[in-house]
Amino acid sequence: MYTYIFPQNSRLIPSLPDEISLQILARIPRIHHLSLKSVSRNWRSAILSSDLFHLRKELQVTEEWVYILTKMESNKLCWHGFDPVSGLWQRLPPMPYFLHDETNPRLTRGSNGSRMWNVIGSTIRIADFVRAWFFRRDGAEQLPFCGCAVAAVGGCLYVLGGFARSLALSCVWRYDPRSNSWDQVGPMGSGRAFCKTGVLDGKLYVIGGVSRARNGRLNPLRSGEVFDPLTGTWEPVPDMPFTKAQVLPAAFLADVLKPVATGMACFRQRLYVTQSLYSWPFFFDIGGEVFDPHSCTWGPMPAGMGDGWPARQAGTKLGLVVNGELYALEPSSSLDSGMIKRYDSQEDAWKIAVSRVPVRDFTESEAPFLLAGFHESFHVITKDGDNNISVLQARAMDGTAGSSSDAGSSSSSSSSSSSSPGPSSNLQAGGTNEENNSNWRLIAARNFGTAELVSCQVLDL
Repeated sequence: MYTYIFPQNSRLIPSLPDEISLQILARIPRIHHLSLKSVSRNWRSAILSSDLFHLRKELQVTEEWVYILTKMESNKLCWHGFDPVSGLWQRLPPMPYFLHDETNPRLTRGSNGSRMWNVIGSTIRIADFVRAWFFRRDGAEQLPFCGCAVAAVGGCLYVLGGFARSLALSCVWRYDPRSNSWDQVGPMGSGRAFCKTGVLDGKLYVIGGVSRARNGRLNPLRSGEVFDPLTGTWEPVPDMPFTKAQVLPAAFLADVLKPVATGMACFRQRLYVTQSLYSWPFFFDIGGEVFDPHSCTWGPMPAGMGDGWPARQAGTKLGLVVNGELYALEPSSSLDSGMIKRYDSQEDAWKIAVSRVPVRDFTESEAPFLLAGFHESFHVITKDGDNNISVLQARAMDGTAGSSSDAGSSSSSSSSSSSSPGPSSNLQAGGTNEENNSNWRLIAARNFGTAELVSCQVLDL
């Protein structure tokens, strides 16, 4: 029984008990919540109440939305929410952030003394930061913001760290879709950019990344932290040992090769972190390491998993767990030549799950494709030559229907409308139709102009 007391002691719906009214409101799709809030103060209070979302979960009417982060032509980051059921898109409010003053080191810890700006931007790719490790000439000093990490936990989106005016930020921003607003939570213990994130047991883990050293060069981080959204506190995680890198002389690692975390996946209640040694313009895979949160220890990653994990670009590696299986996408320079691979833990090998993936690995793109798991299926988000951001659903994985088991999990405007085509519709991404590639179904396509993909997350509310 829900006993939420609404303002002015008036009923939500005349002649109906509020318990019944709340049952009705709970069943209304989330895409209409913004409109419902404008009906009355009582309705707004009901839509914002935790009771409503607890009731939606009990009634099993929660909805999975995909949230896509893009970089606009004006070098500003913009979030878009997509409801795959209605096929409708919703633009999120701009992310606030603090513009830091390099003369005041206190501001790197998220001090309230910094100036507030309304929108964050991003203008530099990972490869450009790697170049800065080996050359003192640093173009990042003039860039406003880049390298933030994103995550989803507790029904909210989180944006963590990044660079602003050459400083690695520790600030953390949280978006709550219930209130459609951003707020700031406790900062990380260390400023970091390009870190890897994952969620286990309702806690947010942040591993690796880079910070700014005193000599002006970028310093790769081995440290990690874990955030508990219930308490709002951060706790340190033991440093990554980078065991395979320890066989090299310390001076060689300091001046030539830089050990970095290039990817992370939450798989079977552990964090699987891929690692590489960078020496611009080359990177060398060294497998990876596995963190067990229960014993709070690091161990080696299985050799076949680390060596065969497909890379996206600049050594970055994406992994997605759907129905308890770990998948990765191996791109290609030509259309329809990419492959989705599934990790076989018994044979310690990556095997082809779906071939002919209709995406290219565009080397000039910050993120040529993204992976998302929702509606118990594997999805690829990519951009075609006509500036359409397309959401593609894999029809089958390993010869079975993509929606045959438990729900999957993720890592995550102005013009044309979206669509949810049926099986006979044309697959427009990259100019390939479904007759030629029956493995994929186009869920939605929307033109965002010259905007580039950055990241994505999935929320179920």
